[in-house]
Amino acid sequence: MMNSDESKSLCIGPYRFQSRLLLGTGKYPNFDIQRKAVEVSEANILTFAVRRMNVYDPAQPNFLELLDLNRYTLLPNTAGAENAEEAVRIARLAKASGLCDMIKVEVIGDWKTLLPDPIETYKACELLLQEDFIVLPYISDDVILAKRLEKLGVHAVMPGASPIGSGLGLVNSLHLSFIIEQSEIPVIVDAGIGTPGDAAKAMELGADGVLLNTAVAGAGDPVKMAAAMKLAIEAGRMGYEAGRIPMKRCATASSPLEGMIR
Repeated sequence: MMNSDESKSLCIGPYRFQSRLLLGTGKYPNFDIQRKAVEVSEANILTFAVRRMNVYDPAQPNFLELLDLNRYTLLPNTAGAENAEEAVRIARLAKASGLCDMIKVEVIGDWKTLLPDPIETYKACELLLQEDFIVLPYISDDVILAKRLEKLGVHAVMPGASPIGSGLGLVNSLHLSFIIEQSEIPVIVDAGIGTPGDAAKAMELGADGVLLNTAVAGAGDPVKMAAAMKLAIEAGRMGYEAGRIPMKRCATASSPLEGMIR
């Protein structure tokens, strides 16, 4: 049986994290705002696209140099890959650089919607698991694919709330709830979050975490939005654990009606 501290943690493979907010590091106006947003978010996991960072050339700007990496676990992603082979190659580059053995598998199947290719994603996960990666696939809200990937052995599934960067929030809460209810591995809602309310709603459904980037980086005040997202995710998780009241069609008085003076 888990103790109270363990039950509050987000466990992914051998890792345990106190924060359930996973924060992306792209699109910020500048490195200073990015650093401040990361700090106030209190995120333990930072994700970034390997293809958008030069992890080998010290002459190139690198946000990693501005952070105390002892405080964070890095989650490289394979953004830009169009098939399993590309995704595996990018993952190997990230691992070879010594960043982390976790990888977010992202294989885009359509460049208009940026929806993931389910077949190539599955293939990439299968190959990366054979190489002992900690594998977190980004998928659409496909209930069957989520279950197949769990049986394959991935360490978490990351269904999108809506298209990447759209800010539309949860467009299909029903499918997300199905994925959450059937999963025995962490479900991290990824993509499409626009507001703290969206993040809280995802957590109220029972999600184990939320990954977001544009909602913070593209906000009018990214630092304040990062703080708001932190609080929303904490509140949503607490609300889920507390258990909401049943929804009813008719009113129910909050005070007893018996004994009232009429």
